[in-house]
Amino acid sequence: MTRRTLLASAALAPARPRNIIFVLSDDHRHDFLGCAGHPWLQTPHLDRMAAEGVRFRNAFVTTSLCSPSRASILTGLYMHAHGVRDNFQPLPPNLATFPKSLRAAGYATAFIGKWHMGDSALEGGAADNSDMPQPGFDHWISFRGQGEYTDPLLNINGQRRKTAGYTTDILTEEAERFLARKRSKPYLLYVSHKAVHAGFEPAPRHAELYTRDKVPNLVTRSAQEPEWLTRKRTQSRHGLDNLYGGEYTIESLHRQYARTLAALDDSVGRIVRAAGDDPLIIYMGDNGYLLGEHGLVDKRVMYEPSIRVPMIARCPALFNGGRGIDAMALNLDIAPTILEAAGLRIPPSLHGRSLMPLLRAQTPEWRREFLYEYFWDWEAMHTPGIFGLRTESHSLMEYEGVWDTNELHDLRTDPAQLHNLLAGTRVDTEAGGWLRKIRDPDLRKLTLDLRRRMAHILRQTGGERWVHGPLA
Repeated sequence: MTRRTLLASAALAPARPRNIIFVLSDDHRHDFLGCAGHPWLQTPHLDRMAAEGVRFRNAFVTTSLCSPSRASILTGLYMHAHGVRDNFQPLPPNLATFPKSLRAAGYATAFIGKWHMGDSALEGGAADNSDMPQPGFDHWISFRGQGEYTDPLLNINGQRRKTAGYTTDILTEEAERFLARKRSKPYLLYVSHKAVHAGFEPAPRHAELYTRDKVPNLVTRSAQEPEWLTRKRTQSRHGLDNLYGGEYTIESLHRQYARTLAALDDSVGRIVRAAGDDPLIIYMGDNGYLLGEHGLVDKRVMYEPSIRVPMIARCPALFNGGRGIDAMALNLDIAPTILEAAGLRIPPSLHGRSLMPLLRAQTPEWRREFLYEYFWDWEAMHTPGIFGLRTESHSLMEYEGVWDTNELHDLRTDPAQLHNLLAGTRVDTEAGGWLRKIRDPDLRKLTLDLRRRMAHILRQTGGERWVHGPLA
């Protein structure tokens, strides 16, 4: 770092601990923003936040499923390290999280919204209280499991109370109430929306939005799709052939998704107005969502609409806005970013990196790839375990627990991931036998190199080879 850069960084550094607001949405895919080019979707408040802040155009999650992604956000760790592998496991209480660190440093901390770690549906089970206050927060408002879009049963600091109204608006009002308090300490506000999770229910004021707008056709299908994908598409409620049991058409689903997003956009606008220019505000989705790509809806899989998410940061007091950033940002990066913004030490054990240098328009050496992990779970039995590598140019997906064809896509020439470079290399009973079926020597070399890089990241982040099988 040069002396000039050091002085510039010092000038931007907060004179006191920075107030921080983190807003998380559910299943918000990366391109459902007006500023991302959707043909008719209106998100004026998120667009304005992006215009006044920084939008990460290549933001990803390392597991496209609610609870594992949320655990990675809190801890800065890959799923194989934090251990939350499905939507039913609670976050291990011994793990460090950024709210715990900020509270220990003197922050007033609040959580408002969907926690969703621990199965509230298992009556009498050890994890039956997924809405109960969690370590690291002074103020707590949540609900069990997925909650409801209307008239939620809220847990307010340990006491459950039925609350009338639309949940997105209720959570926003509670956030505004928290921000309006006079306090002598810096604060962390974590707002975690239910929207826009399936069961899409817009606010009554948005029920007739987009009725006349033509829904873009996002449906794709490859002649080279693996057998598990054909079964998921044709037999599960997450496939277009049986879309949520016939509850929707793909057109009605698209519109309801967009309508439900409208109140979420309103919420962001209200929170930004209430907060002013002092806090660092970060908005992101917990995972993406397919809307017909590969014949699917839902998430879990490693296709691009499933793993890409919106991510926007705003803080006029800390960095200049009006920029887009192409560097790979991950859900793993939220914890170290918030720790640095608060002036706290970033533990070297974290797998993510602080985004603050990028927000300050610096040009550090940056990642060019990351691991993707998904473990099979009974909620989506048609989706196998997935272990993969996403680089700047390629996407490698290895499917676990099935004898099927893995996938490798060159994203430079095949951004829709419809041409599988590994077609014809079906996995069989012989360990690694599919690799020997790759006839093109350059393709075999590329595949082996990607697998070695997967193994390297796994070793560097404390993973065990038995978790995902032999890689090299």
